[in-house]
Amino acid sequence: MKGALYIVSTPIGNLEDITLRALRILKEVDLIAAEDTRHSLKLLNHYGITKPLISYWGEKEKVRSDEVIQKINSGKSVALISDAGTPGISDPGNVLIRKAIEEGIDVVPVPGPSAFVSALCISGFSTEEFVFIGFLPAKQSQRLKALKELSFEKRTLVIYEAPHRIRETALDMSEIFLRRRAVIVKELTKLYEEIIRGDVSEIAGRLENSKIAGEYVIGVEGRQEEKTHNTDDAMKEIKLLIKKGIRRKDAVSQIAEEYGLSKKVLYDKSLAGENAL
Repeated sequence: MKGALYIVSTPIGNLEDITLRALRILKEVDLIAAEDTRHSLKLLNHYGITKPLISYWGEKEKVRSDEVIQKINSGKSVALISDAGTPGISDPGNVLIRKAIEEGIDVVPVPGPSAFVSALCISGFSTEEFVFIGFLPAKQSQRLKALKELSFEKRTLVIYEAPHRIRETALDMSEIFLRRRAVIVKELTKLYEEIIRGDVSEIAGRLENSKIAGEYVIGVEGRQEEKTHNTDDAMKEIKLLIKKGIRRKDAVSQIAEEYGLSKKVLYDKSLAGENAL
């Protein structure tokens, strides 16, 4: 008889944010597969749970997933947990889950905390439709390209970012999203939780003087239809980009595409406005 694989969500910070069912499953399974066993021991010790642990972080996931599958096929039950939140959501776990499905093993979700859902629900932006991005590319050129593509998205955006890149990412967002409304949540559910609201440019400026620590979740309001054919707003955006050192031609091209307006008309108006000064 085969065992089962339980996908168990664990707290993203505050150890009290765990379900009664998650605690029961962790106490009943034969083995716990953890992203980082040292990190997970803090949670397990807090609740007096003593079970054999196996680590599957990084490259180990590919090798250890086969080992876990063998144990499940021998009748063992296994709980899969990540360092925080729900396994497989911008965390390891997908390799093991896919292999379990291929083997015909029962994969049982044990729902609980997820950082992007928590940040989304306090963002104040539309939750009817949203796009979860996970982590943006680490390389700036690729990140800017991704952000430019996302700038046309009408649904709310939810993005993860590491502390060592948060300032750079915020600056890149201010270049692409300009004054679109956003929220950045730092250290969600932890002692030093902080929520920064404002437009993207304002937030980028505030981060320059903010202590950077912990993980970050970024929420960005989707593109608003009412701006599409507003030439006056488009001209303001072009002036802002030019002040930031972007060439007039590039600034006009970006805003014309975003607003659905003629490049020639905007370029001529931009030149006329400057010559009138």
